Amino acid sequence: MVKKLGQRLWLFCVFVFLYAPILVLIVYSFTSSTMIGAIRGFSLEHYVTLFTTKELLHMIGGTLLLAVTVAFLSTLLGTIGAIGSFYAGKKSGQCINFLNQIPIANAEVVTGFSICVLMIVLFGVDKDTYLPLLVGQTVLCAPFAYLSVLPKLKQMDPNLYEAALDLGCNHRQALWRVIVREIMPGITSGFMLSVTLSLDDYFITTYTKKYFDPLNVDESLLDKNRKYLVGVSGGVDSMALLDMLVKKAYNVIVVHYNYHFREDSDLDENLVRSYCQNHHLPFYVRQ
Repeated sequence: MVKKLGQRLWLFCVFVFLYAPILVLIVYSFTSSTMIGAIRGFSLEHYVTLFTTKELLHMIGGTLLLAVTVAFLSTLLGTIGAIGSFYAGKKSGQCINFLNQIPIANAEVVTGFSICVLMIVLFGVDKDTYLPLLVGQTVLCAPFAYLSVLPKLKQMDPNLYEAALDLGCNHRQALWRVIVREIMPGITSGFMLSVTLSLDDYFITTYTKKYFDPLNVDESLLDKNRKYLVGVSGGVDSMALLDMLVKKAYNVIVVHYNYHFREDSDLDENLVRSYCQNHHLPFYVRQ
């Protein structure tokens, strides 16, 4: 009795550990707070912003479309591979199982970088297309779809296919009306798992995503009718950000803080000052 109670308590603690952060985010999503720390009362401000901002809706729609497409391709490949492995010989099945473990054992960053090199460097695929991203995420998800379908095949009577043929089905009917129907729960599970993996993926998307040029974006999440305080250190990244905002005609006020930690700190200050003077930008400096 005590052991059983302890097991349930441990399981409860595990679920609390996994889902408590999600519950906290859900609670804060219904407030006007911009960060976790202080609840400012009930508000639907975040959801209004989410469903009224075209850029956010476009990003969400593109993400879901990518996830569904990747899940379809991964489930198709995983199902074909699982059926082939199940009905192949012992050595062929073991070989397919071994090859399926490679993308799973590899770290995502390795898989993403490998797909990037293979598709873009060796095959010359243009990164302005979504093909490298689609292939990369399919390589990630297909092995998990394979593992979802294979157990359902092993639970099935291995002679079911031949029995369907003996009862008058042709090969296509035996496959679709008998085998696929028997393993449909595994196919559904593989599809949903692939959708989840696609939405959760970061590293493969980072290496294979379509090139994004902020200067070619017609609209932005920033409001051009508002003023923005921009801290510019004088480094390459901050100067590139400032130049992008200026070219997009945003109303910016530039701030620079000179800590005098480096010998060329004054050169950074002069660089930012010169840029602001040339573009007639308000500039403030502190030392």
